[in-house]
Amino acid sequence: MSDNALSSCRAFVFDAYGTLFDVGSAVAKLRDSVGDEAERLSATWRQKQLEYTWLRSLMGEFADFWTVTGDALDYALDQTGKKDPVLRAKLMETYLSLDTFPEVVETLNTLKAQGHKLAILSNGARHMLISAAKSSGILTLFDQIICVDDLKTYKPHPDVYQLAVDKLELEPAEISFQSSNGWDIAGAGHFGFKTAWINRTKQPKERLSHEADVVLGALDELLPLITAPKTA
Repeated sequence: MSDNALSSCRAFVFDAYGTLFDVGSAVAKLRDSVGDEAERLSATWRQKQLEYTWLRSLMGEFADFWTVTGDALDYALDQTGKKDPVLRAKLMETYLSLDTFPEVVETLNTLKAQGHKLAILSNGARHMLISAAKSSGILTLFDQIICVDDLKTYKPHPDVYQLAVDKLELEPAEISFQSSNGWDIAGAGHFGFKTAWINRTKQPKERLSHEADVVLGALDELLPLITAPKTA
């Protein structure tokens, strides 16, 4: 699809973790305490966090994202030999104040000033999302903070993407969905959203049925592709 695929969208909906918030910043803030296993701990924590959402959805055994994040951290701490209740508590606390990526705040401010609707659509538990957004100063920019707590299943289930349609009162094709996760982009595209894959780390494309409408290296690369919505 052409680079102007997003130009007609009335709302921009963002995945949170890895897209707005740098999940690697959790361990990075405590690198001195974690030591030389910091990179492996961070990578394993994130991978298990994702896996546990998918597995719980398949099993029909929902637990909120805070619980899943804690379970994934316990696995990663065990794997790296860093089992320490004090360190665990500190790492979990950092998830409530993750750093945003450098271009996020300015990009969101620009989109908001142009008159677009903005929302977060995340697997994250509501209190996690609100805390991280408030900590980074972006909470007030969003029209909706949409999470899966009431639905009790996780992306990429189509019902999760439907939440954004219902909350924003728009058709799927009027919504541009931004995520750093290729699997999330595939799920959103399958549902009917326009999609922008924020592929900061130059990952290969997923072998799934739907590809991104645009692939970008950072969130601010959205701005040249869109126009402000027309006023009535």
